[in-house]
Amino acid sequence: MDALVRPVVDPTFAAGALAFLLGGVALGTASGLVPGLHANNFALVLAGFAPSVPADPLFVGVAMLGAGVVHSFLDIVPALALGVPDAATAVAALPGHRLVIAGRGREAVRLSAVGSGLAVALAVPLAVPVTWVMVRAYPTLRAHLPLLLGAVVALLVLTESSRRAAVGGAVAFLASAALGLATLDADPAAPLSTGGVLAPLFAGLFGVPVLVDAVGGEGVPPQADPRIAMDARALGTSAGAGSLAGAVVGYVPGVSAAIAAAAAMPAVPRESADRGFVVATSGASTANTVFALFALVALGTPRTGVTVAIDRAGVPFALPILLVAAATAACFGFALVVLLGDPYLRIVGDADYTRLSLGVLGLLALLSYAFAGAFGVGVLLVAGALGLVPPRLGARRVHLMGVLIGPLIVG
Repeated sequence: MDALVRPVVDPTFAAGALAFLLGGVALGTASGLVPGLHANNFALVLAGFAPSVPADPLFVGVAMLGAGVVHSFLDIVPALALGVPDAATAVAALPGHRLVIAGRGREAVRLSAVGSGLAVALAVPLAVPVTWVMVRAYPTLRAHLPLLLGAVVALLVLTESSRRAAVGGAVAFLASAALGLATLDADPAAPLSTGGVLAPLFAGLFGVPVLVDAVGGEGVPPQADPRIAMDARALGTSAGAGSLAGAVVGYVPGVSAAIAAAAAMPAVPRESADRGFVVATSGASTANTVFALFALVALGTPRTGVTVAIDRAGVPFALPILLVAAATAACFGFALVVLLGDPYLRIVGDADYTRLSLGVLGLLALLSYAFAGAFGVGVLLVAGALGLVPPRLGARRVHLMGVLIGPLIVG
């Protein structure tokens, strides 16, 4: 009850919480617009600085949560603008890139914003009953986790579009799992002690291949009006599926938003598949922030970089205040996506795309070195080469999540 009353009766506390939330929003905006900077790594960097902040730990938690929520809204913008392939490789493009190629990038930005916003609105009321169920089911789930994750892998492979793609997906999974087994336990010397190999792994598997394929491309074509060409029912269904997918991501280790969104795709009308995937994936990513917070409070198991940071910083679990902070940050995130998305697409569209792609590749190498030293740069190169494989075999890149699922399956 004190968590509900204190901000009302103590204006100083309320002002401090708001100031830290705005600081978190600013940090999340900056990190979300930087390509290759994963929310988890950014959160761990914040955790490293948290002990030196002379403030109430709850304020620090509010800032971390605000940064994580806003980052989950805005990271769609560089993902859409950078790495857009030319017409020759468009068939292997991600759903969001296909929309950009068709001149619907401004619409994709708004679809993402709506998906994330609706997912948060749904996640807050759903979090309590879902957590109630998961607290009771978690011991069984944990005991059979390898079997559950194996079923997820089988589902992803069997739902590929062709036998060749299924074989390619299986190969991509096994190779990425081997890469995860070889690197995840490494503790390389690096400039940032709170880093790790996740940054170069994910940048290599999912960022480098898209940028390499886009070198020499024409970049972002002229974009049409921002009108959302998706009916309200399909939009709501996709957002709801994304929110439920976020619950899975929040409680089950190794399952990413992209995997959960892929599993939710049967709920999306076929004629809105690309748009529905953007909505569902964005919704899953943002709703995961809420569900992961409940998982931390109820189970004591941090599932995301943000909740790991909150746990390490000793933030008190004042859930009402943290939920209000998350909801408020979501409002800022929604507005910022719409305000910054269009200019970002336009600026990138006017730039020299080859130089820009090469520059971002250099930035990913620099981030990899910062988080994992020279070892991280080597991991980036190996993961980048592996990330080129799935599209060339007609498979989805989501199989590369084997880098986390594989090690979890084998314990």
